[in-house]
Amino acid sequence: MQSSIRTPYDRVVMAVPVTIPYVRYSIESAQWWIGRALKALVDGAGIMPRDIDGFCVSSFTAGLDSGIGLTQHFGLCVRWIDTIPLGGASAIAALRRAARAVQAGDARIVACVAGDTNHVDSFRATLESFSRFNQDAVYPYGAGGANASFALIARNYMRTFGARREDFGKIAVTQRSNALRNPNALMKSPLTIEQYMSARPIADPIHLFDCVMPCAGAEAFLVMSEDVAASLNLPAAKILATIERHNAFGDDPVQVRGGWAMDIDELYAMAGVKPDDLDFVETYDDYPVISMMQFEDLGFCQKGEGPDFVRQHDLTIDGTFPHNTSGGQLSVGQAGAGGAYLGVVEALRQVLGLAGPTQVRDARIGLASGFGMINYDRGLASGAAILAGPGA
Repeated sequence: MQSSIRTPYDRVVMAVPVTIPYVRYSIESAQWWIGRALKALVDGAGIMPRDIDGFCVSSFTAGLDSGIGLTQHFGLCVRWIDTIPLGGASAIAALRRAARAVQAGDARIVACVAGDTNHVDSFRATLESFSRFNQDAVYPYGAGGANASFALIARNYMRTFGARREDFGKIAVTQRSNALRNPNALMKSPLTIEQYMSARPIADPIHLFDCVMPCAGAEAFLVMSEDVAASLNLPAAKILATIERHNAFGDDPVQVRGGWAMDIDELYAMAGVKPDDLDFVETYDDYPVISMMQFEDLGFCQKGEGPDFVRQHDLTIDGTFPHNTSGGQLSVGQAGAGGAYLGVVEALRQVLGLAGPTQVRDARIGLASGFGMINYDRGLASGAAILAGPGA
């Protein structure tokens, strides 16, 4: 095994996983959802708002408010702050930055929060102004949003590696099965492979159940030292390792790999574990093809073996490879930037034994990933973290 060159997160932990239950549409603001998450963190930790001295926030719909504006809005007085606009990679980036702040003594308790609202027209407005690439090269041609871009990625992946729609369908169907055990999931009806295959096309080969459903909600967690967690009597998870990479493999004509592939050896070296040691995996799942790509890039199989890996494994909570145990964004919903946090918060619950009906038996060590900021041809941001529960 490769030795790690990265400084470990000694005695820095995560605690208090928070989900503010999602709704399809909301008349409330993103600030309202973020505020609800902050209150849940304070109540869950048994602290006062003044005890939070670090604040990290991500949101697509908070308008002109960054983290600094929200400190006054919520009455926070912090000595460390960050606003992370990395879409689906925001939770991993927040965890990394918050952990180093605690490690350096720049903050004692950091609240990491992502939340978004979903008005009737807010998703369309987000698409219009998502990025300069989107404004100039995609939206004016009627291809607003990520569906067309991921259709190109999925079609190329299928042609290159022999993946079938049925393989993507297995990911979506098993995640729906997991979601039926999650009371917070918006998708409440079972999904069969026949329903998946016959669903209306959106941007072929992307069909209806390949797409996440925009919604409103918030996710959050706290980062602190082991000593602080112990003083508050909070169950906490160790941060074994993290990686982050942006604009990886820019010379690839069509994206077939993400930044994970550049740093995966260091991730496992820093954690001191192997892929087989993980009890569950939470991949960022804006589309099933991206989860399949991560099975390869995160070291569970070689590049191009993703389809066979899916065919050979049971991805349900009680299966041989528990994957996206909450149901993932495909069946829980995508609450804007909160989607970046969904898998990380679920991973935290899993290793702490707090996942309730979605709990993987004897889960001790798990991985959560992030992926985001699609322009017109690829997702630019990626990251992953390996967490361990007490006694692991």
